[in-house]
Amino acid sequence: MSGNSQRKGAMRTGASRKGPTVGSGGQRRRGLEGKGPTPKAADREKHVAAKKRRAAQRRDEALGKGKGAAARASAAGRRGGTAGRRPARPARGGKAASEMVAGRNSVVEALRAGLPVTTVYVASRIDVDDRVREAMKIAAERGLPMLETPRGELDRLTDGAIHQGLALQVPPYEYAHPADLLASADDAGQAALLVALDGVTDPRNLGAVVRSVAAFGGHGVIVPERRAAGMTASAWKTSAGAASRVPVARATNLTRALEELKASGCFVLGLDMHGDVELPELTLAHDPVVLVVGSEGKGLSRLVRETCDVIVSIPMHAATESLNAGVAAGVALYEVARRRSHGA
Repeated sequence: MSGNSQRKGAMRTGASRKGPTVGSGGQRRRGLEGKGPTPKAADREKHVAAKKRRAAQRRDEALGKGKGAAARASAAGRRGGTAGRRPARPARGGKAASEMVAGRNSVVEALRAGLPVTTVYVASRIDVDDRVREAMKIAAERGLPMLETPRGELDRLTDGAIHQGLALQVPPYEYAHPADLLASADDAGQAALLVALDGVTDPRNLGAVVRSVAAFGGHGVIVPERRAAGMTASAWKTSAGAASRVPVARATNLTRALEELKASGCFVLGLDMHGDVELPELTLAHDPVVLVVGSEGKGLSRLVRETCDVIVSIPMHAATESLNAGVAAGVALYEVARRRSHGA
């Protein structure tokens, strides 16, 4: 017979044209049958989506017991049930890019402020002065890695900035999600007090707001992902260390994030010099509150203003004067904190 007749399964015998063959025993057929449709992410117990859903349910149950939820339901009826809609959830905040701080004064100030530093770079054969000594002392006390770096490499790392032989690298900031801020307030058994910044592009204003939130018992700050200041080294320094205690959340779309917070039981209060209610007359301080602060030049954007429940103004003696975002947020936070502490 032609071919390899000694190979197992190659003999053709029996009534079948091909005869018996060596097969997989049905394993391949069963493997092709599949295991049914893949469960949804929210139905998988250990999946992130399932954990988010359970956390949202716990927040809704907790907030639903307060008078803030009852007032929210009444307000939803007046608005035609907008709070009953399921708003789109902004994407979870990610990390910003790492940042280099260059220059002797900037490095010393950053180290004094307690910035989280990855590496301190010191140029080879640097002329040591008091600032260099202080920077190296703080870095040694904190156990930060210090690398002696050629000046050409330091020029490349700092993108040509004037580094004076001293620079440091700040790791990417880990942003929270707006829902995480509500969960933090819920865990503390307190009514949420948040600040959202609309179009604020100065990182020093962001740092000042973070510092005020820490001072008056707030639970976090929300910033848009685009066209807004992020948690840079400048913002961190202005916060005077408060950034290590107050979380900052990033929202893909601020309007949608505010709508979701409203659906969770928060009242959204916009700050504007032409507000409907003056800050001393505010009666919602004991409910979960989100204070929205616009930019000093343009104020609140149209969509954000329309999303707010109430527009609140800060009374001032001179009608032509205006406050920057950091100061306005600090004044409003103080008033809310005062009312909560005194039961007013």
